[in-house]
Amino acid sequence: MTGTHDNLVGDYLETYQTFKPTKPERYNWAYEIFDKWGDDPDHLAMVWVSDADESKEITYREFTERSKRLANALSGIGAQPGDRVLTMMHRVPEWWEIVLASIRGRFVSAPGTTLMTPKDIAYRINTADVSVVFTDAENVGKVEEARSECPGLREIVIVGGNSGNYHDYEELVGNASTELPNPNNSADDLLMLYFTSGTTGYPKMVPITHASYPIGHISTGKFWMDQRPTDLHWTLSDTGWAQAAWSCFFGPWNMGSALFIHDQRGKYDPKSTLEMLEKYPITTFFAPPTAYRMLVLEDLESFQPKALRHCMGAGEPVNPEVIDAWQNGVGMHIWEAYGQTESTLLAATFPGMKHKPGSMGVTAPGYYMAVVDDDGNERSDGQEGEIAVRVTPDWPVGLYPGYLENEEANAKVFRGDWYYTGDRATRDEDGYFWFIGRADDVIISASYRIGPFEVESALLEHDACAEAAVVAKPDPVRTNIVKAFVVLAPGYEASDEILVQLQDHVKTTTAPYKYPREIEFLPELPKTISGKIRRTELREREGASS
Repeated sequence: MTGTHDNLVGDYLETYQTFKPTKPERYNWAYEIFDKWGDDPDHLAMVWVSDADESKEITYREFTERSKRLANALSGIGAQPGDRVLTMMHRVPEWWEIVLASIRGRFVSAPGTTLMTPKDIAYRINTADVSVVFTDAENVGKVEEARSECPGLREIVIVGGNSGNYHDYEELVGNASTELPNPNNSADDLLMLYFTSGTTGYPKMVPITHASYPIGHISTGKFWMDQRPTDLHWTLSDTGWAQAAWSCFFGPWNMGSALFIHDQRGKYDPKSTLEMLEKYPITTFFAPPTAYRMLVLEDLESFQPKALRHCMGAGEPVNPEVIDAWQNGVGMHIWEAYGQTESTLLAATFPGMKHKPGSMGVTAPGYYMAVVDDDGNERSDGQEGEIAVRVTPDWPVGLYPGYLENEEANAKVFRGDWYYTGDRATRDEDGYFWFIGRADDVIISASYRIGPFEVESALLEHDACAEAAVVAKPDPVRTNIVKAFVVLAPGYEASDEILVQLQDHVKTTTAPYKYPREIEFLPELPKTISGKIRRTELREREGASS
């Protein structure tokens, strides 16, 4: 597996054996890593382009100064170390400032997407005990609607003007001091909180600690993303998703790269993506498979990227035919990777290695990953099992410490010597993993993780719905779509009108991307003797008909 690509991974086997990240006792990434890139005052950290195509450049030094000001400003309005800070905004530089300021001030940032509904917002605020919310004028109305149900929410800060009765972001930053020493905090202090969907119950809290996650992402940025201080890297990701922290924060900034951020609003436009790659000197590019599927439908024969050298995809498997189409049209391979909100990079096909179409790649340096059975025994090559990460004798740097305040979920995923990922796969004789599917019912659609329980709960709130079961249905563009099987309540009959009503209800009750794109009405749902819905039967039915 010797690499011939001019990259940083070198010989994979040698790198895997020698790369051993360690976690210090005390650590603050903003001071230990980020600020050092600002020793050169001209070192670029970000090129930001607005939805109106206005651009500006921001240096590491400028981010350092403004994030220190913001950390002091947060303390000035009563925020204490350990307080949770929810962010809900578009791709604006202030989001990166808020996360950096939270690291410095030992506040815990909890990123959320602008697609959240008031119900989603209230759930996150109350579950995570959020005391401060950062949002903009466009989304503050949803926070206001949720606020009456959130007694712990103390402060709201508006980014981008029109603050009304709330704190104005620029005013807070402008009036604060730039002096803020390294707190030299414990490496195990809480750094961030993400919410991840499950098959039962509402989203679980994934805690990220100060040292493990940022240090773990050295492997992400160095070996898979192939980042260098001269790179301008672009990741297509909403700020509310963990992918933003992966490849749009820690991964590139660990290596001193600059981020390219296009604050495109509204529906994704693949033509605009290609135009940005032609106009700006973007050297490395990450997109979810759904975006690549749309990009390869464009006219790639006339596409002339300005500086592109390295492309990546993750979040779900990239179809081999899409990889081939991108290779043929652009002349570059899409390097795949595998990981979770709960971890840093777990597996990848690293630049320079042999690519096996359809494979997830090999175990990332810093982890020991295997395919195991339910009893924790490693499966032989070619045998199916669950992907698991060894957590003994040493907990791997980059893996979360367990779901917050959820003993039931932790008991399910941490068993014996392993962390069970919930994904099933096989491994071949060369150490390459081959993804089969989720061990549970989580639906991955267009790189979004959607918990069936949330969609079913939303459907059942409608008077017309007596019972509901939600499964994934294979889809050539989105990998899967959400399909719902609904038993109507007495007095209601199946119709296009009822179908649209249920879809619209889900869109307004939970995040719009979770709505069922297909609904099938059934007289009854298949169930076990104990009365549990047989989702496996419904999934098999959809897989067979796809």
